[in-house]
Amino acid sequence: MKKIAVFCGASKGNDPIYTEQAYVLGKYLAENKYELVYGAGSTGMMGAVANGVIDHDGIAIGVMPRFLGEREIAHENLTEYHVVETMHERKQMMSDMADAFIMLPGGAGSLEEFFEIYTWSQIGLHHKPIGALNTKQFFNPLSLMIDHLISTEFISSDYKNLAIIKENIDDLFSAMKMAQPVKLRDYQK
Repeated sequence: MKKIAVFCGASKGNDPIYTEQAYVLGKYLAENKYELVYGAGSTGMMGAVANGVIDHDGIAIGVMPRFLGEREIAHENLTEYHVVETMHERKQMMSDMADAFIMLPGGAGSLEEFFEIYTWSQIGLHHKPIGALNTKQFFNPLSLMIDHLISTEFISSDYKNLAIIKENIDDLFSAMKMAQPVKLRDYQK
């Protein structure tokens, strides 16, 4: 793993611990020579993780659709800044560049990015580790939803550990380094 795509919100949430942990993750990425690939924003969780990388002399690569660049403020100190036309192109470029994915707290857009990458892994489009930093148990409901999808047999139990959810950055990276591709599902009529 060299390049880590981080999905997170342009908002900061209602507790400073969210942006504090995003910054710490950015610092960890820089200090351990990982490159950040993210949505290029300078506010909220996106700004915090990028600042953690940049403040510690790391590499921060941003990808933003042109129409969002007109509304969101792109980070001014990125190592690389890519402008694309659509959200789909943004996610595809981030996925193509990344060796692994980490989700931080965010809104519907962050969840959508996570589930798209999760689905792509399920159907074999990639075999890259997918993690979530469970700051303040933010992703406990997501874990319960995955359990529910398994118990109702809408997804295979093989996908239980596809999303690696940890509360500690070191534990998250250790588990992601050990991640194995999941068995592809055989669909029955």
